[in-house]
Amino acid sequence: MKPNIGTLNALIRITCGFTLLGWGTAKLVKRSHNSSPILAMIMGSMKVAEGITRFCPIVFMYEERQSNNDDFTEEAFPPVNPS
Repeated sequence: MKPNIGTLNALIRITCGFTLLGWGTAKLVKRSHNSSPILAMIMGSMKVAEGITRFCPIVFMYEERQSNNDDFTEEAFPPVNPS
């Protein structure tokens, strides 16, 4: 698993992730019966993990799909060599 996001992107993800975690924790302290803070905390923890590891599965899947589409395009439309 090699890093696929940059350092600045990772720092932004960590910051936003800790913000979501803090917001969710504060909301759960006030009202524990609401489930939206739990969802925010899960998303925040995922963003913190992505920032620390500098690996985003969504970016990985997008890059894989792009490389597969490029291969298909080259097979369907081979390059024309003018003579």
